Amino acid sequence: MSLGVGGLGAYALATEPAMRRERLRLRDLATGLGSAAGLYVIFQVGDRMARRIMPAGDRDIAGIYDLRTQAPRSTIASTLGFVIGPGEELFWRGLVQRGLMRRYGRIRGTLIASSIYGAIHLVSENLTLTGAAATAGLYWGALYAREQRLAPLIISHVSWDIWIFLIAPTG
Repeated sequence: MSLGVGGLGAYALATEPAMRRERLRLRDLATGLGSAAGLYVIFQVGDRMARRIMPAGDRDIAGIYDLRTQAPRSTIASTLGFVIGPGEELFWRGLVQRGLMRRYGRIRGTLIASSIYGAIHLVSENLTLTGAAATAGLYWGALYAREQRLAPLIISHVSWDIWIFLIAPTG
């Protein structure tokens, strides 16, 4: 996964020069951390709903969290922080969504990109993960549509990933 997502992020940086010029602002930190906290609240509610509504919700969620045992926590945190979170944002919001917004407008482009981001997770055969990815993708897509900046998204994605996966999992 690290190689794939890292490669997609590198591809996005190579093909969209504007991404290489973006610089971190103090406001990006506040927006990123605040939006990560908001998404965490959404996932707390979603976790409870998934466990009640979906027959395999409990098992699906446990399967996601079982991945934490496959490597040392420091390795997982480093991978999430330096490869997965940034790579996904660079590719999905910085390249895919940006291109779709140019072509179809801000709202339609965001909805199309978010739908593709969620749908790509169907290969996991974990319906709960797919729903979670679609929710997070729409959330980060809306943030990108509003902010038009990747820095707060990368901060949000990285801090949310580490928080929900390693520090305070739902349920």
